[in-house]
Amino acid sequence: MDQKPYVLVLYYSRTGSTAAMARRVARGVESVTGVEARLRTVPAISAETEQVADEVPDDGPPYATQNDLRHCAGLVLGSPTRFGNMAAPLKYFMDQGSELWLSGALIDKPAAVFTSTSSLHGGQESTLLSMQLPLLHHGMVIVGLPYGEPGLARTTAGGTPYGASHWSGPEGGREPDDTELALCHALGRRVAELSERLR
Repeated sequence: MDQKPYVLVLYYSRTGSTAAMARRVARGVESVTGVEARLRTVPAISAETEQVADEVPDDGPPYATQNDLRHCAGLVLGSPTRFGNMAAPLKYFMDQGSELWLSGALIDKPAAVFTSTSSLHGGQESTLLSMQLPLLHHGMVIVGLPYGEPGLARTTAGGTPYGASHWSGPEGGREPDDTELALCHALGRRVAELSERLR
């Protein structure tokens, strides 16, 4: 029996904001009939030269493998902002994809991005744009949020045409609001819909 097509929702999160966004993106994916969401994370990395993380996380979704990426029908990539760029653990995982690039495994698959920042003007858009660069190198079709999404006109903290975003506040305690979550849902739904059209 053929496996149901899935959109990989791949993220890294330290304080939980990006994880909350990822869960809402996954709900958006699963609002499209015939497509599943596969929620995956990546382990933290360390300057230590020995393994410091268990093979399986204590809680939350499993760690992603390159095969999760290879066989996806679409991808939604999420990261907190680190100085206007994606966090190192997610970049490290994406940097392992040379074989996928050489084989063209991700060409013409839809992909989108989302981020969370602790400061309101802390690099949401630069992070989203920089996260798109490896996806373009893989030949993926970049999916954004059109201004037909009502949340883009009324958001006060997060949400851009480049992808969903969230402002978590200086202490990281501000949870995604309804508008930010609606934009996450819309982003997941758009990638799922396009993955069905492009398959």
